[in-house]
Amino acid sequence: MNPHLNMPELPEVQTILDELRPQLLGGSFTALEADWPPALATGPLPEFRARLVGQRISEMRRRGKYFLCALGSGDALLIHLMMTGRLSVVPGSEPYNRHTHVRFRLDDGRELRLHDVRKLGRVYLVADLDEVLGHLGPEPLAEEFTLEQFRNLISQRRGRLKSLLLNQRFLAGLGNIYSDEALFEAALHPLRRANTLTEEEIEHLYQSIRRVLASAVAELGTTLGDAAYRRPNGQAGNYQNLLHVYGREAEPCPLCRTLIQRIVVGGRGTYFCPRCQT
Repeated sequence: MNPHLNMPELPEVQTILDELRPQLLGGSFTALEADWPPALATGPLPEFRARLVGQRISEMRRRGKYFLCALGSGDALLIHLMMTGRLSVVPGSEPYNRHTHVRFRLDDGRELRLHDVRKLGRVYLVADLDEVLGHLGPEPLAEEFTLEQFRNLISQRRGRLKSLLLNQRFLAGLGNIYSDEALFEAALHPLRRANTLTEEEIEHLYQSIRRVLASAVAELGTTLGDAAYRRPNGQAGNYQNLLHVYGREAEPCPLCRTLIQRIVVGGRGTYFCPRCQT
């Protein structure tokens, strides 16, 4: 597996949502085709199609790394892109290739398409969101996610910070890239134990997580050299130009010029400055 291949995280999913919402909201599904049936995680294609067709998209939002369409029936269509999934809205007449695995026909003749080289992306149709989303922790950018709430969450943990930030039950939406960037901004070592943080360090980490994620959303996400993440219009994000440590092994730290190091934490390549992060 490509060591730099990362699934879209909160900023990328938010960018996709923001760009697709004006194209999809209020529309209805008129057909569904799946060339890779396992992509439909909550039932076989005929049942999935029968339940979806005719439904109007009444609301669109994000939860963690999931793209969510609320439907007029009360059901919800959820999409998780995993590592290489991409979503786009195109004319229904546009040819599709062997990596276009799910096609949702809309009432105006366009199609919402899931393109996925690795076939890992999954689509869910559920009446109860908790069936898929119930395990997720708080949204780190939500207004109601306060420093006090973060203190209470982290005070119950003893694990290493990098592994903790990757845990979707702890916080929803963070992944490999933004965990490394937030830890760098907070000057915390990825192997540091959560129960060793001072009150000041907890506050700094909270603020760093929110600043990094907000900045990445503003920059429309991170497109790395593998180009696994692209916006629905095919363009790249911009945050890769602002990365301080992620993917920069053996390059000088932007603060102290010490060479960035790479270690593996929980099976994920992890980048940090051995001088600035303690």
